[in-house]
Amino acid sequence: MGRITSTRITNTRITNIRTAMATYPAPLARLIKELCKLPGIGEKTAARLAFHMLKESKEDVLELADSIGKLRLEMGVCRSCFGLSEVAQRSSEETECKICQEPRREREKICVVEEPADMIAVERSQEFKGLYHVLHGTISPLDGVGPDSLRIKELVERVKSSGIREVIVATNPTVEG
Repeated sequence: MGRITSTRITNTRITNIRTAMATYPAPLARLIKELCKLPGIGEKTAARLAFHMLKESKEDVLELADSIGKLRLEMGVCRSCFGLSEVAQRSSEETECKICQEPRREREKICVVEEPADMIAVERSQEFKGLYHVLHGTISPLDGVGPDSLRIKELVERVKSSGIREVIVATNPTVEG
């Protein structure tokens, strides 16, 4: 019996997915294929979601599609902290997020996080009342991500120019973080 290699497993998995996808009507197969691109969504989960959408009202499905379609158009990056920000209507100009606009924030404190989702997690705790700085990743030499790929230079400039007295580094406790 031959040794099973990861290439054979991968090729078998791709063949199985193609065979399974061929059994779905084309519009359903397209949706399943697109849903499979999301992190943590395999073909079974994608199919379950797609079949669920077929059971929902046309209005609900169109509302979901509209929300997905507008997501990239209506969301941007905050010009101060690089977190998520709503884009001003009829403007391509970057705006500040609601947190950076809030006058009651402790402006001498800054919490450094890796991703916008981390900023939201800290904010949900309702314990931190300062500002944030989102790096948009971690240094990972093996993946070709160095300090210049992140928002580190902007962080240093911000600390120097904004009267920041306390920097809290809230990154993952890993080699990269």
